[in-house]
Amino acid sequence: MSERRLAGVFPPVPTPFDAATGDFAPTRLQQNVRRLLDEQVQGIVVSGTTGEASMLDPDEQRSVVAAAGEAIAGQAWLIAGTGGESTRQTVALTKGAAAEGADAVLVRAPSYFSAATTPATLAAHFRAVADASPVPVIIYNIPKYTHLALDPALLQQLAAHERIVGVKDSSGDLKSLAAYRAAVPQWSVLAGSASLLYAGLELGCQGGVMGVACYAPKLCVQLLREFAKGDRAAAGRLQERITPLDKEIVGRLGPAGVKAAMDAVGLYGGPPRPPLAPLSPADRERVGALVRD
Repeated sequence: MSERRLAGVFPPVPTPFDAATGDFAPTRLQQNVRRLLDEQVQGIVVSGTTGEASMLDPDEQRSVVAAAGEAIAGQAWLIAGTGGESTRQTVALTKGAAAEGADAVLVRAPSYFSAATTPATLAAHFRAVADASPVPVIIYNIPKYTHLALDPALLQQLAAHERIVGVKDSSGDLKSLAAYRAAVPQWSVLAGSASLLYAGLELGCQGGVMGVACYAPKLCVQLLREFAKGDRAAAGRLQERITPLDKEIVGRLGPAGVKAAMDAVGLYGGPPRPPLAPLSPADRERVGALVRD
């Protein structure tokens, strides 16, 4: 897949856990992936934020990538989140994901020592990972969880690296998305917030990696199609339907909310991994009502 430009809708699928044992449930993942591919998404992201990557051990991460790869069978992009706390760990996760069939990797900034991180150490980290990666690298900006916003100037410093091909911006800030788009014209820029999908396309972004696409993929795919056809009004109406699904479920409730929404539409969400708690009955009911609407 790596010779094609990254563009389209990429659901960041949750990692399904068995409700009784808490173990990774590969068959559930494969069923979800096949259903999403039927909706014409351009690829699948595993072991990202919505995939509870920080809760997975390295062997589980590899198993998740391998199971998703079997289900995709080369029909679409398989992107694996491989962000770790050290450069060494990130390189190991990246090589592991590539060995299991990932077409590209999504790499966040290390976050535990974010107060001691400098632009120079970050640039060195991403360069070292890209140097060692057997597959293309997508930089991942997720300040809500890393407490570190990647500067557009950092992306410009990395733009010459032949293996870095894109950036996912999950800041939820349109100014940030616009600054990224302007900073790296040669890269694919993907919105990480479904609320900004339409605005991102207007800026020239290539699509998005969005939690909403895990339970309402049709709306996201259709928005891209209407936009590509030049029907801005239809695309705008779809955005109005998508925004509350993003803000109320992904934004407010996180991975547990996405899993509940998947359960509500007949996919398998299942429980989050402790200490993440499942939704309260009231929140679960609200999620069900939102996705039915």
